[in-house]
Amino acid sequence: MFTNSQIDITTLPKLEDLKLEPISPKYFTIIIINVLVTYLSFIGALVVLKYFIEDDDGFHSVFWYIIVVLILASISQMIIYKLGFKKRKYALREKDIIYSSGYIVNNTTTLPLNRIQHLEITRSFMARRLGLATLKIYSAGESGGDIAIKGLPNAIAEKQYAHLTSVLNDRV
Repeated sequence: MFTNSQIDITTLPKLEDLKLEPISPKYFTIIIINVLVTYLSFIGALVVLKYFIEDDDGFHSVFWYIIVVLILASISQMIIYKLGFKKRKYALREKDIIYSSGYIVNNTTTLPLNRIQHLEITRSFMARRLGLATLKIYSAGESGGDIAIKGLPNAIAEKQYAHLTSVLNDRV
């Protein structure tokens, strides 16, 4: 006999009660470097353009306005990243892994361990210098269920990788 009883949602555990671990504060350095490199590249390209464009009063008159707008945009982007950085947290539990991130749009992904298909650890040049890594967890099936936890200390990423690998191997 098929039953599908309703669950009293007031008895469910609250997500706020879950203790999520923050990522390494060193990762914010990588974020700031990426923002600065991007905006400094645009500003550098504008400076080069200014010297190659001959007596075009239209460009020269708005040149400093564009520079100020780019500087203000980079500062606001860094502020938003700083506010959102506090929201980058994760938790590894017995049966699933949870990752939460985002300030303007907060995204929380819960991936059951039995849905993990593939694991990967990546380390960029700056991440290697700061002793950080990214643990990428790919899910079977649904798109959007993959998790990439950036900014983990390398030792923690390797421990979690080893644990998740053993969970995957025990499944087969």
